[in-house]
Amino acid sequence: MSANASPKSDAASESDAAPDSTPSLGTAARAARAFVALTVGEALVVLTYLAVADAGVLSVRHLAYPFVWTNAAVLAVAYARIPRPSDRWTYGALAVGAGYFAVLCAAGGLAAAGHGAGLGSVSVVGAVPGWGPLVVVSGGAVHLTLVPFKLVGYAGLATLAYAALARASRGLLGGALGLVTCVSCTGSVLAALFAGVGGSSAAISAATARSYDLSTAVFLLAVGAMWVGLRR
Repeated sequence: MSANASPKSDAASESDAAPDSTPSLGTAARAARAFVALTVGEALVVLTYLAVADAGVLSVRHLAYPFVWTNAAVLAVAYARIPRPSDRWTYGALAVGAGYFAVLCAAGGLAAAGHGAGLGSVSVVGAVPGWGPLVVVSGGAVHLTLVPFKLVGYAGLATLAYAALARASRGLLGGALGLVTCVSCTGSVLAALFAGVGGSSAAISAATARSYDLSTAVFLLAVGAMWVGLRR
């Protein structure tokens, strides 16, 4: 009897162990498919825009930056464990996440204090998809320059920061480290400001180009670190 039972018990143990690896493999496969679908769709949109607008491409990597930010933010949020607000702690974390989004927008040049009163006027400026269309709100109490990929990227970071803080009751240090990692994403903005002080227009242009290289690298590092932390 024992000889006949052992194969069944071995099969049962194998079947119990198999689902442990299946979800992670399924998540990775779904994320890979979503990434490919997003990339193909974005490439078609950009190629269509360039053909219709008869616009030139100065830098392929700068053309790709918006979609690197967008895809990283969308996929990280989609495949992370984002808790729903359910108590005072999580609602407080939601408020902090919203405030952090506002801070990122201000540090990233999307929002600033205006010189007028009221809402001002709204204008839409055409640009390559990802960089545009730009929505500019000017002449009022608040000046907004809404760049699509930055909005998506900062919203993704704020969502991950909310999730990290909402789960901080299970590991306060992990949540705090996640938020600090997120804050480091604004370092490229400060680097660009410092590089531009006292420089020529060519130097400022070069510093701006380098700042996007740096900000993209730091952005991906922050998103990746927080996503890994939330998956644990």
